[in-house]
Amino acid sequence: MADNTHVYVGVAGTVGMSHSGNLAGVFRQAAGDSRWEKLGGLPEDAEVHAVTVHPSDNDTIYVGSTKGIYRSANRGGKFEKLNVPGDPDTWSILVHPQNPKRLYAGASPIHVYRSDDGGDNWKKLADPNLPDRVIMAFACRVMRLDVDPNAPDDVFATLEANGAMRSRNAGESWEDCTADLIRFCEEPKYRSRIGSQTEIEGMLDGHALACSAAAPGTVFLANRMGLFRSSDRGEHWEDMEIGRFSPLTYGRDIRTSPHDPKVLYAALSPAARSTDGSVWRSDDVGKTWKRFDHDIKADATMMGVTIHPRDPNQIYAISRVGQMFGTRDGGKSWTESRLPEGVRDCYAIAAG
Repeated sequence: MADNTHVYVGVAGTVGMSHSGNLAGVFRQAAGDSRWEKLGGLPEDAEVHAVTVHPSDNDTIYVGSTKGIYRSANRGGKFEKLNVPGDPDTWSILVHPQNPKRLYAGASPIHVYRSDDGGDNWKKLADPNLPDRVIMAFACRVMRLDVDPNAPDDVFATLEANGAMRSRNAGESWEDCTADLIRFCEEPKYRSRIGSQTEIEGMLDGHALACSAAAPGTVFLANRMGLFRSSDRGEHWEDMEIGRFSPLTYGRDIRTSPHDPKVLYAALSPAARSTDGSVWRSDDVGKTWKRFDHDIKADATMMGVTIHPRDPNQIYAISRVGQMFGTRDGGKSWTESRLPEGVRDCYAIAAG
């Protein structure tokens, strides 16, 4: 078991909506402890949407916020603001799986940034120039980025709410991967409209995606309508039919285990704002799924799941209203720890 483990939760708690709380930022807990500490060094009004622990240097964490990107070299003891052009509202941060100095960040409105020196300097990459298919009350955002370990210049992104895109040249240019997602909406069961002008909204409401070394050229996507897979780099998509295994089908997160590329984890719930949520695991690259958490009761949508980069037995998940669920024995037992009163709209969880 990895010692000196910390769990980090990113909170967007000042969004000015009736459901929001009065606390925002990054909270940290030492694994096995029950106390939560709100980390300093970030602007008080910074809503945090992304927290990433560096996979080969667990002392270094990156935070994506409405005020730009911050980095800590001592597990959140002190943060420095990174020099990113325009200080974008950042929703996702990825450390390249083969090049630990290369980072990607996804923002709102849709843009991707890249650093080739660990975050010291950043470049705003080419504008994807995607059509505005879904008009929501918020600006579209890059919710998750991932790289195919088998093709290190292939970068994929999912967008809320505009589908998916890819780059075959490390982000220098982008291609739309959305047409085949829209095709699903020919069937009524894939149509969903909550806050836009179109019923393709649900299929384009992307939340997370993942690649796997065990599935070259394959991308796994979690969106409002479930879990989907493309085996040809986003050209065509198929429904993984998570409903065959889970009564909860709203896909909020999907992750590949850093310890075994055949293992995937997903955070599933009934809807964006609900009173239930759970963590599911696949041991065969998404072909079949089993509920992984045991004896837990989420009071809200399960927003994220993370796997410890050095210990495969440690998995943690976070609900929207600040319930952190964790296992340190590979899922045999689980503990629940609630963040301080006033925490709402948790978007990110990371451990290391």
